[in-house]
Amino acid sequence: MILYRIVNCDYANDLSGTGARLYGGRWNSEGKNMLYLASSRSLAVLEVLVHLPPLMIPNNYCAVEIDVPDNNILTVSKNELPHNWQDVSSSSPTRELGDIFLKKREHLVMRVPSTIVPAEFNYLINPAHPDMQKVKVVKRQPFNFDERLFFMS
Repeated sequence: MILYRIVNCDYANDLSGTGARLYGGRWNSEGKNMLYLASSRSLAVLEVLVHLPPLMIPNNYCAVEIDVPDNNILTVSKNELPHNWQDVSSSSPTRELGDIFLKKREHLVMRVPSTIVPAEFNYLINPAHPDMQKVKVVKRQPFNFDERLFFMS
C-alpha cells in the first residue's frame, strides 16, 4: 500500500523514525523510533500544519510516497482508545499504546485514527521490525504549501 509523508526534503529518504525519537510524538515517547505516515497526501499536509508556528510557511519540503507491506497491520479503532485520546495537552495514553506496539515488534504497522480527522488514518511504522527492509520510498517530489493555508483574508 502507498502511504504519504510531507517532510523537509533533507529527511525525505530517512525512514528511521529519528525525528520521533528525538522529540516524541502523540504515539511514541522520546527515545523511541517511530515513523509517522498518513493515508492521504491531504492528511499528511494537515499533520504538518498543526505542528507549525502560526504564519510560518515551510520551505524545502517534499511529498514522499512510501510503499508499505499491507499484511502485518495492527488496527486500533476509536472504540479501543481512552476517552481523552484526542486531548492535545496529554498524549500519555496514546504514547503508552504506541510504546507497547514498538516493544512487542509483532506488527510492522499500527493503523490509528488521525487526531485531526478521526475518520481518516495515520500509519505508524516500527523501524525495528524485521520487515522494515520491505518499506521503500517510491516517489519524492518538491511540495509547496498553498499560502492561503496560512493567511486568511
